[in-house]
Amino acid sequence: MQLMSFLRSSPTSSKRSSYNRNFDMPEDSTAETSEHVGGAMLPIFLNDLQRNNDKDIVEVRLELDDNSIVLCSVTPTPPHNTNVAAGEEEHSPSGIPSNSTYASAIASRICRKFQWLRSPGRDDHHQFHGNQLMTTNLSAAREEMKSKLQVERNKPSAGCALGGLRFISKSTRESDINELWGKVETRFDALAKDGLLSREDFGECIGMEDSKEFAVGIFNALERRRRRQKTAKINKAELHEFWLQISDQSFDARLQIFFDMADSNGDGRITREEVQELIMLSASVNKLSRLKECAAEYASLIMEELDPEGLGYIELWQLETLLLQRDNYMSYSRPLSTTTLEWSQNLGISKTNIIVKKASCALKCLVLDNWQRGWILLLWLSVMTALFTWKFLQYRQMAAFQVMGYCLATAKGAAETLKFNMALILLPVCRNILTRLRSTRARILIPFDDNINFHKIIAHAIAVGIILHAANHLACDFPHLVNSSPEKFALVASDFDKLKPTYRSLLIGVEGITGISMVTLMTIAFTLATRRFRRSILKLPPPLNRLTGFNAFWYSHHLLALVYVLLILHGTFLFFVHKWYQKTTWMYISIPLILYIAERSLRIWRSEDYAVKILKVSVLPGDLLSLIMSKPEGFKYKSGQYIFLQCPTISSFEWHPFSITSAPGDNYLSVHIRIVGDWTKELKRVFTEDRSSACVVGRAKFEEHENVDQRGLPRMLVDGPYGAPAQDYQNYDALLLVGLGIGATPFISILKDLLNNTRPHENDLNTETSASDDSWTSFVSSSTTSSVKKKSQRIRSAHFYWVTREPGSFEWFKGVMNEVSEMDHKGLIEMHNYLTSVYEEGDARSTLITMIQALNHAKHGVDILSGTRVRTHFARPKWMEVFKRIALKHPYSTVGVFYCGMPVLAKELKKLSQELTYKTSTRFEFHKENF
Repeated sequence: MQLMSFLRSSPTSSKRSSYNRNFDMPEDSTAETSEHVGGAMLPIFLNDLQRNNDKDIVEVRLELDDNSIVLCSVTPTPPHNTNVAAGEEEHSPSGIPSNSTYASAIASRICRKFQWLRSPGRDDHHQFHGNQLMTTNLSAAREEMKSKLQVERNKPSAGCALGGLRFISKSTRESDINELWGKVETRFDALAKDGLLSREDFGECIGMEDSKEFAVGIFNALERRRRRQKTAKINKAELHEFWLQISDQSFDARLQIFFDMADSNGDGRITREEVQELIMLSASVNKLSRLKECAAEYASLIMEELDPEGLGYIELWQLETLLLQRDNYMSYSRPLSTTTLEWSQNLGISKTNIIVKKASCALKCLVLDNWQRGWILLLWLSVMTALFTWKFLQYRQMAAFQVMGYCLATAKGAAETLKFNMALILLPVCRNILTRLRSTRARILIPFDDNINFHKIIAHAIAVGIILHAANHLACDFPHLVNSSPEKFALVASDFDKLKPTYRSLLIGVEGITGISMVTLMTIAFTLATRRFRRSILKLPPPLNRLTGFNAFWYSHHLLALVYVLLILHGTFLFFVHKWYQKTTWMYISIPLILYIAERSLRIWRSEDYAVKILKVSVLPGDLLSLIMSKPEGFKYKSGQYIFLQCPTISSFEWHPFSITSAPGDNYLSVHIRIVGDWTKELKRVFTEDRSSACVVGRAKFEEHENVDQRGLPRMLVDGPYGAPAQDYQNYDALLLVGLGIGATPFISILKDLLNNTRPHENDLNTETSASDDSWTSFVSSSTTSSVKKKSQRIRSAHFYWVTREPGSFEWFKGVMNEVSEMDHKGLIEMHNYLTSVYEEGDARSTLITMIQALNHAKHGVDILSGTRVRTHFARPKWMEVFKRIALKHPYSTVGVFYCGMPVLAKELKKLSQELTYKTSTRFEFHKENF
């Protein structure tokens, strides 16, 4: 049977405190069960007794203080056998009493034994024998645990732990160790002075440049082993001796070094103070300031677990016990971030078949992933080719061809494609139209996620068309015309009022001025729109540095409005074309231009109508600003969509896109803004600094009353919502959501929406603002409204992977993670946090952190880094394993892979989606957020 205990221990701060743990009890225990086991290791001891059958569960509630242990209650769970009559005591077929009766007997025995040993009223004789018996029992318990430790090491599950505590390399090959030693020798020669390497340079020499403090700890531990007088320098022979020890692939050797690092006095025992020092060292190396502040608390936690007798120290074998039991500790907590599926690969496939299958997979994935883009691009190229050919052949038949030749036909063919592309380039940026079309069947044929990419492709085609058109006119057509013979010029004289033009007159005419002006303006706009300028990658000296950044890109793009005016003029005053219906420029651009103007007008009108009130502003760790705003009346959106925000106090022209992090059912709007640019820094300043201060850098003044609401907070205007790839998440059987840093924001709304759709609807609750740092917990009560209709959803499971390098980032969505862990009773959402600033699990620099994390998670159900029930993993995820596990969990299903972050990882995830789609029965569809 399984026994669930809720014990009460007595820390220094209070006499009683809560403690919980699940552990197993044997079905056929006798009176000798648990004879010599107690303290903090009792659950671990009992948990190892039986693991292989379905268990009956009871709840035993005990209270423990300094001098007594009291059995409060034993509550059985509903019996598995529904045929047992009410009031009838259930017995097993073998005659064993019911689970509650049996558990009561075991718990009562523990109580009697504890109170007999700890009774303050016993006389000295009995106290002496009691203490002697306690010492005997504790010694027996320690011997029992030592013997069980060897059994634990032989289990297959201990392989991961035994492979940990690496000081140098993942590799176990001797050749790699020798190769690394060669590099160490080279660094020694460069760092050593007079043939001696100092303690401070030891870390850089062995390859721990970024964790020299930890390397000094290794140096001191190895130095104490030599039993010599303390020295601060070593020669190459001594360095090689140290190297052999830290590169030893034996787990016992690595464990001994780690133990010696904590054992600062070399007495073979680690005290609480020494554990605390090692925790602080590990926290410092991994840049975990919060863990460093709690080092004393976690040191006490380890001592409580490994030193239940209260001896004040732990030995090597106890530290090994904690390391080997890490996975067992993690199993006690709710599996928000664990999976147990294993992957099996087909063996025995020949090399030739593998090559053929890989080629077939690559071709199939290429077609599946690009067929939408393919037919759109093919259609676009076909139209351009047809237009160029049509106009080329048309001018080839004209008299002007006899004067200017193929240059004229080429220039006019390029001009026809320019008119087409100048019209088409407006459509991919009509966001409202695209958002509407995303909800129609058009999404099956048109890749709306690639609208910006298509916009850029058209821009490149325009650039090519400009070069062909302008170069042929300036370098070929005009010289031929100016230098033509009177006989040839007579063929086109009527177009020039019988007067041969000069090269200068052609340039200063309407066609020349409008053409040159357009080329100049478009060159400026195109240049500042390139990635190096837009992302400020290109560093220019002042004042030229103002040409880089998003603002330069945004304002320069508005020069294209003037370009369209010049384009209409340029297309009206044409040589060789006199009839109005042959001047087709206005025909091409009129409809797209009207649509775009209507689009911009709608944005302006809607933004004024969607002015919002700021309900709450929070500045979170990692330079993040959280805004919770009132939800405008009639504002409807889907999870995964985004909005544009404008703060008139800062600028009346700048709009910036941000993912919506609230769910559609919430009665408020929320966004999380990373402070990375001028506008976001100014936004943070106007919300957090003294209201009497004015904005700087030539922006609107804060005191302008029309830009301030009734409470003195800056006005915010909202434009949107706009469609994004993630809004289609409900079209899949399962989800894989991957966010890097602030890239998690598009998926927070999805997680909340999934949670809202799975739990029963609650009555409307009043919304209250709060001054707490957590911007979510203050509004949890309003996340679901009675007016929202519960929709049947196709999604069976959602896997959320959040990868970040800053521990403070977990504060951003702590409320959401806590809400998921508390409310997701169906296990719909599986959450994984990855912290890349901490060395990966198995590295000696993060081993102690891993131990503390596992122990604290088991005892309190809380992760030490995120402060939630979601476990934090170290380093980066192994994405191939992630995809394989999901494929096994969801066979014959369609999994939507949504990613928001750096482009480098996008390529890897896209490739894995294609590969696993071909290799498994699961179809992965990859989408990247592009706004």
